[in-house]
Amino acid sequence: MEQGYYEWACFAAHQSAEKAVQAVFFRLNAAAWGHSISALLQQLPAPWQAAPHLVDAARELDGHYIPPRYPNAYPEGAPYEYYTRRTAER
Repeated sequence: MEQGYYEWACFAAHQSAEKAVQAVFFRLNAAAWGHSISALLQQLPAPWQAAPHLVDAARELDGHYIPPRYPNAYPEGAPYEYYTRRTAER
C-alpha cells in the first residue's frame, strides 16, 4: 500500500475476507458459492452466524470485488484514479 496501489489493496482485502469465510464453510463441510462476503456470512448456519456489524463491513468490501480490476467499471478513467489511501485503510 505504501506505493499507492490502493485499488489493489481494496481488492486484496476483499479476497482475504472471502477466503476466510469460505474456510468456515469448508470447516463445516458446507458449500460456499459466490463472491459476496455479506451473502456468504448470512448463509452461515445459526450457531456461526455473523454479527450485524460484520455483515455491514462485508457489504463495504463487496463493493471492491469488481471495480478495482476492470477499467470499464467507471464511466471515465482507470480504477486507480478512484481509490485513495483513506479508502484502502478502511
